[in-house]
Amino acid sequence: MPIDITLPTQFHGILSTIGWFDVLDILIVAVILYKVYEMLQDTRAITLVKGILVLLGVTMVCSWFDLHVISWLLQKTVTLLFVALPIVFQPELRRALEHLGQGTFFGTANLLDDEEAKKVVTEITKAVKQLSATKTGALLVIERDMGLNDVSDTGIQIDGLISAEFLLNVFIVNTPLHDGASVIRGNRLVAAGCLLPLTENRRLSTELGTRHRAAIGLSEQCDALIVVVSEETGTISIAENGHIMRHLSPEYLQELLMPAFEAPKTGIKDMVRSWRGKV
Repeated sequence: MPIDITLPTQFHGILSTIGWFDVLDILIVAVILYKVYEMLQDTRAITLVKGILVLLGVTMVCSWFDLHVISWLLQKTVTLLFVALPIVFQPELRRALEHLGQGTFFGTANLLDDEEAKKVVTEITKAVKQLSATKTGALLVIERDMGLNDVSDTGIQIDGLISAEFLLNVFIVNTPLHDGASVIRGNRLVAAGCLLPLTENRRLSTELGTRHRAAIGLSEQCDALIVVVSEETGTISIAENGHIMRHLSPEYLQELLMPAFEAPKTGIKDMVRSWRGKV
């Protein structure tokens, strides 16, 4: 019985045409797609991407079965969607362009060494714990990869080293800086009394006040971490990527804040330890 060797021969022919530059090209595209996925992960945009992929899949299936009318309608719909993509993904496109402009698309900024990061996070946690105990409203914006000069420019420039006592003085009730947000960059508080955009999400609980809605609004537009202390209940919350976590303990808050300040460990021992932890 004859054996068909056409497919292996074709496969070998395709492989023989691939050079080192083709492999490099594929790797670069893979890295870019992965960074885009990281940027869209845990945002509302990822749901839209899934919807578009489903629509493309249905279009291919309809074309395969020669369903001409449905295929025509779906193709026109997909064309309109691609025209509308810049509008639908405006926040994500803005974030990507700002990453590229700041040179942080493939890297991180404002990260501290382990000791300094732990010190800063401890001071922030200590201040937030005291603010929560006294039910003093507060908004702390922690800058990460994306710069927040447009936000800090709306407030009063300070540029002071982070300490619990300093933060408590900033949020003293009935002072000019109390109602605004404070922006933290690395181990310094760069500005206070800043204005934040309010979220337009109408599905949020009515329990959330202006501070919480402002925190969510900013987190929808950038990669910052925003810590909120409720003036009514003293509840500690943190907003990120358009989501908010409420009723946090100071200890858990400290765990959540550490990655925002601490430089990633890339040593051989740390990589081996991380790999063993996943196995």
